[in-house]
Amino acid sequence: MNDALAALYPQHLATLRERTDVALARGGFDHLVVPAGRPITKFMDDLDYPFTVNPHFKHWLPLIDAPGSWLVYTPGQKPKLVFLQPHDYWHVVPEAPTGYWVDHFDIVTVRKAADAIAELPLQSRSAIIGDQYCGVNEVQPNNPSAVTDYLHYHRAYKTPYELELMREASRRGVRGHRAAEKAFRDGASELGIHQAYLAAVGQTDAELPYASIVCLNEHAAILHYTHFGRVPPAEHRSFLIDAGASASGYASDITRTYAGKDAGEFQALVDSMDAAERSFVAKVRAGQNYPELHVHAHHVIAGVLREHGFIRMSAESAVESGVSSAFFPHGLGHGIGMQVHDVAGFHASDAGGTIAKPEGHPYLRLTRNLEPGMVVTIEPGLYFIDMLLAELKNKPVAADINWDKVDAFRKYGGIRIEDDVVCTTGEPENMTRDAFAQLP
Repeated sequence: MNDALAALYPQHLATLRERTDVALARGGFDHLVVPAGRPITKFMDDLDYPFTVNPHFKHWLPLIDAPGSWLVYTPGQKPKLVFLQPHDYWHVVPEAPTGYWVDHFDIVTVRKAADAIAELPLQSRSAIIGDQYCGVNEVQPNNPSAVTDYLHYHRAYKTPYELELMREASRRGVRGHRAAEKAFRDGASELGIHQAYLAAVGQTDAELPYASIVCLNEHAAILHYTHFGRVPPAEHRSFLIDAGASASGYASDITRTYAGKDAGEFQALVDSMDAAERSFVAKVRAGQNYPELHVHAHHVIAGVLREHGFIRMSAESAVESGVSSAFFPHGLGHGIGMQVHDVAGFHASDAGGTIAKPEGHPYLRLTRNLEPGMVVTIEPGLYFIDMLLAELKNKPVAADINWDKVDAFRKYGGIRIEDDVVCTTGEPENMTRDAFAQLP
């Protein structure tokens, strides 16, 4: 793995330098300054929240646990890392940087956060990118839009180095998913399933790219269920897990749904949704309009609802009347990379602007056309959500819904199946399915 990354990293760094040169010139800046960030202290406490590195920092180098450090880039010069390695016996001190990337940086080590200031180009125009917690004293981010719009827009196009890290994140995530399915089959609680997932991935909760969603039975109808029931239910009718893993700060985002041993009808519905999801993945191709793919997914899922006897209306009527949205209330997917919901999903160009969401679909997170190098999730869902079904029951279209069938499926919660997919110049690369194939 490291040999592959070592071979790919120089080109990745060259790409970042080229992009940054253009971005700085557009904004009229001489330097890029990126703080790694610092831990945020909890309110009325002396404890910190888990540290999360600035994504602009980890884009340049695989250093995700170096709070108080800084990256400085000046066009035409070697990038500089100002590395904070404090004298501290209360906490683990970051080890000196090593690995395939260090020779590409001028590295200056400081012992105090304030000592980093002298190493930053503050006397000339610097684009300082970070959040309100990243700065120290007089050095605060300015986040110029001319710079961030350009960098964010182009961040959608992953370098081969980034894709290799995302493949590794997928492999790690799949190891967790295999362990989680086994724990479900063995009758574990939601917390027990999650603990099996963490052990297989080899990461703590704070190291995962997002909080795992582990749902048994009707809990799968709660889209972002992160409660982790401690007691196993009397029956393990269904299991939905939405959980990813990290590799040097890059994310995977994987969802699978399983039927219990006596849930034959529900298994048939899962199989239909799996076939639908695969058909959407096949459309991740250069030039594909993502909102159009999202609307297409609604028509296909409406067809699944009709095929399995939940509705009596046509798929077209189900979409036009909003019935499909009651069963599939979220977006088809989003960009993914260093962040699970990656930036610039709505950017009209690298100068900014917004591509609007299609009317009636407020939760879609990506409206750009797909192009080679982009990585997106494809995650259709079909749920039995009490609140949305109650609203649907009060509409005229309720007469075309088989409520007895719907009510019989509430106990399963719902279905979501999600893969991370690379748009290429030809066939899409399904990193998630590839990882599952590698780990039978």
